[in-house]
Amino acid sequence: MRIPEKRGGFPGNMEDRMKKSIAVLASGRGSNFQAVIDAILAGKIPARCTALITDNPQAYAIERAKKAGIPVRIVDYTGFPTREHYEQALLFAMQEVDADLYVLAGYMRILGTSIIHTFSGKIMNIHPALLPSFTGLHAQRQALNYGVKVSGCTVHFVDESLDCGPIILQRCVTVLDGDDEDLLAERILKHEHECLPEAIRLFCEEKLVTDGRTVRIA
Repeated sequence: MRIPEKRGGFPGNMEDRMKKSIAVLASGRGSNFQAVIDAILAGKIPARCTALITDNPQAYAIERAKKAGIPVRIVDYTGFPTREHYEQALLFAMQEVDADLYVLAGYMRILGTSIIHTFSGKIMNIHPALLPSFTGLHAQRQALNYGVKVSGCTVHFVDESLDCGPIILQRCVTVLDGDDEDLLAERILKHEHECLPEAIRLFCEEKLVTDGRTVRIA
């Protein structure tokens, strides 16, 4: 399903078309997606958002995209007989969008090898922990259970390992006495909303240089 593009926050003039294009993959409420939209509209990211791709037809991120005039592609995971069929459809959707950068902002599925190879160096993810610690789901809960004193968020490039790609940016959050999973997640999320747009900006300005596992800011 594709919702037609609307005019509004993302005009189609020549200057806009010369900017790098980004597409966002999200599965849920899309608060990080909204942070990216807001940063683009404020002129903080020199890019245009050309699509939201979601595996969840009920995701609130769809409403955010519609309000911003961003086309939506729904690749509903439940509509495919196998994961392989879903991955093929997702790969096709991403190829059709043909973005310079694909941003995973609360996308709750692991990307297949074919997608990662096709878009090597062009997929970015935000994770609510200081990687390489606490990969996967419920990172905030893992951090609390381990008893760490500092947590945070990480933006990284995506490779074949779960949450283990080259790190672009990190932000630290102090773990307070009395924190539960929700309280810690809320404080980390505020930093996610700053960290992800900043990493996207650096990419779009071609200031990220990857050397093995090290990402340097030029």
